[in-house]
Amino acid sequence: MIRLSPQDCELLNRIQSDFPLDSHPFATIADQLGMSEAAVLARLQELEQAGAISRFGAVFTPNVAGASTLVALAIPEEDIEQTAELVNAMAGVNHNYLREHRYNLWFVITGRDRTELDDRLRHIQQAAPYPMLDLPMEQPYHIDLGFAL
Repeated sequence: MIRLSPQDCELLNRIQSDFPLDSHPFATIADQLGMSEAAVLARLQELEQAGAISRFGAVFTPNVAGASTLVALAIPEEDIEQTAELVNAMAGVNHNYLREHRYNLWFVITGRDRTELDDRLRHIQQAAPYPMLDLPMEQPYHIDLGFAL
């Protein structure tokens, strides 16, 4: 179990929302927290290595810059691990997870445009010929994925 200090919690809260859009964002965060930029970067790296941070990056409105879709595969139990590894190795795949359902492997896949997305889905379908659902977003909803610590 990872134990977060109060300073860790404040650091993680700062990077989840209102991330500074300037040439030295980590220096700005460091100033706000009374730390050095090097200390902020080192602590974020330690937290990532410890598993407290699983992803660090920008979140863009779906299908505004590129294309994305939610995909579900119905995979026999004995092939789940191999298929998950195949899917995880594909460029543009994120949020890959198992569900207790006939369609048991779910993930989001992105591409430059719908053509590239379709090519990636065809590649997955050829390598893992199981029933696939391509579930593109029809109505966007904004959900703040930040979690106050």
